[in-house]
Amino acid sequence: MAGIYIHIPFCEQRCIYCDFFSSTKHSYIDRYIDALLCEAKLRPCNEEIHTIYMGGGTPSQLSVEQIERLVKGLKEIYDLTSVKEFTVEVNPDDVTIEYIAILKLLGVNRISMGIQSFIDDELKLINRRHDSQGAIDAVKSIKNAGIENISIDLIYGIPGQTVESWETSVNKAILMGVQHISAYNLSYETGTALWRMRENGKVHEVSDAQCIEMYNMLTVKLKEAGFEHYEISNFGLPGYHSQHNSAYWDGTPYIGLGASAHSYDGRCRGYNPSLLESYVNSIENGILPIEIEEIEWWEKYDETIMISLRTAKGVSLAEVKKEFGDIALNHLVKEAKKYLSRGELTEQNGYLVIPEEHYMISDGIIRDLMWED
Repeated sequence: MAGIYIHIPFCEQRCIYCDFFSSTKHSYIDRYIDALLCEAKLRPCNEEIHTIYMGGGTPSQLSVEQIERLVKGLKEIYDLTSVKEFTVEVNPDDVTIEYIAILKLLGVNRISMGIQSFIDDELKLINRRHDSQGAIDAVKSIKNAGIENISIDLIYGIPGQTVESWETSVNKAILMGVQHISAYNLSYETGTALWRMRENGKVHEVSDAQCIEMYNMLTVKLKEAGFEHYEISNFGLPGYHSQHNSAYWDGTPYIGLGASAHSYDGRCRGYNPSLLESYVNSIENGILPIEIEEIEWWEKYDETIMISLRTAKGVSLAEVKKEFGDIALNHLVKEAKKYLSRGELTEQNGYLVIPEEHYMISDGIIRDLMWED
């Protein structure tokens, strides 16, 4: 068992780009924690749990008492003695030394913080609660509380962002002395405030050429700073790759608790409803609201190709043959030939790998290697 993902959907305010399930109904928090613990009791796990990831939303919107009740409750339900990595996502505005110190006492040993930018105008545009100094102070507080594994998120392609302002953010991120950096190209998800702003002409997308320049600069600077580029959007110092996310990419089973959380048992995927009231009411009535979907072999093949080729390790030809047979392997090899001839794919020790310099066109490569039913 890879681990447990716990979705905490509560946010103080919504960022304009976010399409993750979230809610500002803080009056539901206590009932929601009760529901999470009830769901956990209804979903026993007899395998070793190696990682816990509490994401959102904004888990740091929970008070010390609330997060303590949740974690202690989970320890009564599951055997967490084998957990190696326990991550909690926080917002810079919520961070105090005292708050992080309590998390550490509860067993949390990794903090993930969405900073997104160190440019105040960019933060204001995307409706972040903190400013650049607040982010810097938050990292210092986390360190002072004794957490030595810190991951921060950055975004490139923010409207109005320039290559120069992005370079400033990357340089400041490196100077923070964190162990892990995730960097994402801003996307305009349908229905978000950002999407509506673009449709109404209030913001304009940064050009693809600029985004590529930003990404290439990022990879060079982080490599010079000692980071390993182990997944398209993720960089970690040696020994600090995200164990939880790496297990996702390896296709390892996991349990997802909470509204909108997903689960995977190696054969089927489970989906909880993306509705706060529906989730809480179902659990309170003793009903698991999860929807189960059995995965066809070709769907699993597509997921394997998509997930594996996002990593520096790539996809194993031997594993494709073992898992899906000669027909899938032959399809993969056939479709890969043109990319191998152009150097947009390489074969390394039995793995197909997308070279780092071609990551920005990886979506097209991956799509062509998928199965067409």
